[in-house]
Amino acid sequence: MRLAGPLRVVVIILTAGLTWILVSLLLGTQSGFSRLQQLLISPENMPTAEPRPRRYKCGLPRPCPERHLAFRLVSGAANVIGPKICLEDKMLMSSVKNNVGRGLNIALVNDVNELLKFIRTLHEGTLVFVASYDDPATKMNEETRRIFSELGSSVAKDLGFRDSWVFVGAKGVQDKSPFEQHTKNSKSTNKYEGWPEALEMEGCIPQKTADGQ
Repeated sequence: MRLAGPLRVVVIILTAGLTWILVSLLLGTQSGFSRLQQLLISPENMPTAEPRPRRYKCGLPRPCPERHLAFRLVSGAANVIGPKICLEDKMLMSSVKNNVGRGLNIALVNDVNELLKFIRTLHEGTLVFVASYDDPATKMNEETRRIFSELGSSVAKDLGFRDSWVFVGAKGVQDKSPFEQHTKNSKSTNKYEGWPEALEMEGCIPQKTADGQ
């Protein structure tokens, strides 16, 4: 057999190595094997996991100041992944909670008349969180666009078919809201086939906005 010679050599080498390790252990000598073993298991050579960055309410990288509310808004991705609305570390809306729908997610709204009933009755200082999903424009008419503009939106009047939009406004605000993002549906820039990329916005809202002061 042609392999008999090489196999004998391998067996002899393995036997000699195992014998050397066994003798070293029995005699308690500081062999090369034991030194290698110590090096491999020494704390200095053990891999250390990098500490995870601390996250605060709603996953923010830093805590909000006093009298501020932490929030995170994520618009829907195309018509597949639903939006998320988080306030003060409480997930108000998400696909997991099964309380989101295509259109405007203030609450589960599927009809423009129901939407008007909802936003017409807002009290002074009420915060409004909006995250689009699939297409916000078909859920709006001239009155809803005007009301959202009065809540502080800069783009509600221009929202188009399948645009992505996230917005935080309040009843009775005097200025335009700084908490708004908008991406137009455009074939040349869309991330998904027929839809722009999802939008994500986070921050801290002064409670005086919520109190109407």
